[in-house]
Amino acid sequence: MSLLVVGLSHHSAPVPVLERASIPPDSMIKVLDELHRSDSISEVMALSTCNRIEVYADVARFHPAVVDISTVLARLAGMGVNELGVHLYVHFAEAAADHLLQVTSGLDSMVVGESQILGQMRTAYATGTEANTVGRVLHDASQTALRVGKRVHSETGIDRAGASVVSVALNHAVEVFRDAQQCDLDGTEREPGHCLIGKRIVILGAGSMGALAGATLQRFVGGGDLDAVVINRSPEKARRLAGILGGRAAHLEDLADEIAQADVLISSTGATGIVVETEDIRPRDGRPLVILDIALPRDVDAAASLMSDVHYVDLEVLRNSGAMVSDEEVASATAIVATELRAYLENQQALAVAPTVTALRARAAQVVDGELLRLDNRLPGLDEQLRAEVATAVRRAVDKVLHAPTVRVKELAATPEGNAYAAALRELFDLDPAGPGSVTAVKKSTSGGDPT
Repeated sequence: MSLLVVGLSHHSAPVPVLERASIPPDSMIKVLDELHRSDSISEVMALSTCNRIEVYADVARFHPAVVDISTVLARLAGMGVNELGVHLYVHFAEAAADHLLQVTSGLDSMVVGESQILGQMRTAYATGTEANTVGRVLHDASQTALRVGKRVHSETGIDRAGASVVSVALNHAVEVFRDAQQCDLDGTEREPGHCLIGKRIVILGAGSMGALAGATLQRFVGGGDLDAVVINRSPEKARRLAGILGGRAAHLEDLADEIAQADVLISSTGATGIVVETEDIRPRDGRPLVILDIALPRDVDAAASLMSDVHYVDLEVLRNSGAMVSDEEVASATAIVATELRAYLENQQALAVAPTVTALRARAAQVVDGELLRLDNRLPGLDEQLRAEVATAVRRAVDKVLHAPTVRVKELAATPEGNAYAAALRELFDLDPAGPGSVTAVKKSTSGGDPT
């Protein structure tokens, strides 16, 4: 197996580095095309989220491929290869497949169990397919990962317990209002989301994260009134999301005025620079403002965290929030991934040995055909029925002789030494599965003699 992963995530890099290394959606296909042109890379796709940038590739040569991918990522980040390299991790072969399944199942996420990654991985696969940089290897790996991710979320409690980044961020907002004694106004026991009922919430960005924020807010307030204002560069998208939430849309030029009236600002645009400057945040006069900046790169100037009455939460803060999933649920999900990984690897080993088995049978058929032709030349008057009987007997005998080794080599393909057995077959029978003329190609001996 030649599957390779090169990347960085919240485990290996601080948010500022992740911000610099992120791949803008409108640049993704160009980046994939550049990587695909590398002599060392046969297939490639890339995943770029708010806390993870990873390149998945099928490679012909390990070290050159790592260098090529690292070089491209470093250039995108505006950093030297050595500077970015301290944050990069590399997984190869079985470890790469294991990592892919862990990531897609939500087990490697900043908030363990979040299901957004499934859609993000699906998008990465679709983009690679659109760019014509995904072939059989990445197709099989991606489809396996997506299926395993769905299974993990449907068969364990990880989907119900694992909160999205938005959910964890909103929990921070609830804590702020609780501390400010702005919850349970009627003295009754309520769900945490009650703290957000009646609060003015500005959602900056109407893309997938903005929509997720809105849906999560609706779930938090449990049917209560949601005073939401949606702001987006595209007014049409803002109006659409605002309509879904029962709120209203506002123009980007009114951002400072809307923030002045807000209790919570959730920002998740796809902008590459700061959208909310400190001067956009006016004095609060003792009224708390919770800023949940879940964009990558950041939308809000981090200096806002120093302002009075402002509670600033970004991905760096969320990173330390911990898992929202029990140890038992994680163990169940991990067991599913381990089982599915083993099945995937065994299947890949069987696929790897299949050309050798096919070539062996083709080699045998070639020898049989040659001998039958020689028989025709020696006995031109041989009865047709008798010749057919001879041909059937010979082919049956060859099939019986080949049956055991071909079945056995397929079984052994699932073992760590599987490739060695296939290599032994190729050497013993002088096979060239990838040679010209399909699998029937036979290497000529160096002496030029008849191989039969």
